[in-house]
Amino acid sequence: MNEVLLRGAPSARGEGARRTGAFAAAGRAAPLSALCAADTKAELSALPARLLALREGAKQGRDPTAADETLAVLLHIGKTLPARRVLEIGTGEGYTAAALALACPRAEIVTVEADAVRCAAARRLFAALGVAGRVTSLFADAAAALGAQQGAFDLIFLDGPKAQYVHWLPRLKALLSVGGVLAADDVLLYGWADGSAPVPYKRRSIAARLGEYLAAVQGDAELETLLLRCGEGLAITRKLCAAPA
Repeated sequence: MNEVLLRGAPSARGEGARRTGAFAAAGRAAPLSALCAADTKAELSALPARLLALREGAKQGRDPTAADETLAVLLHIGKTLPARRVLEIGTGEGYTAAALALACPRAEIVTVEADAVRCAAARRLFAALGVAGRVTSLFADAAAALGAQQGAFDLIFLDGPKAQYVHWLPRLKALLSVGGVLAADDVLLYGWADGSAPVPYKRRSIAARLGEYLAAVQGDAELETLLLRCGEGLAITRKLCAAPA
């Protein structure tokens, strides 16, 4: 079980939505802590050896992939909901999107990457693992891609430019289905965002923006949030109800 660092209490309206059946699937009615209760070893052992080896190699690079504990939580959430549509901001070389596609064989995934080299590598990986038919790989700016999306997503993994998280939150919330989960990676960033470590002068702006993101998801009555000690901090936010008409 990952350590819970922050727990944003759902509003009475959100609790009412849960009790009255807004969460049709059993996974969506589960407590948020249960959705996050992933067994890292079990979740990762189900993935192909090739993908696991690629992830291990990426951990030594300048742009490492998601932490094992983070990926395990994502896979557990995707299977438990279950997720039928998944959106990822920040494909990298495709390791996380590929893992989600393999773990959730009925899910359609849209993944966005602004770096052409990484995007091309991800597309090759999707093809090699046989999931390219269910993964839409977009070479695009994240803000533009978010604006162009239609329909609702059951799971959104946010792993792009950290300073933009709070600016993208209204659009991400609008794209999230009721009962769906938004997972934001690296929200503590070396302890800068929650004040547990000194913030370098040049990183004060990004730390402040991450702090604003955490305050925003905590303070929204239509959301509930857990902050997990996975990697550099993983904020798991569930949409409890739609915005009032």
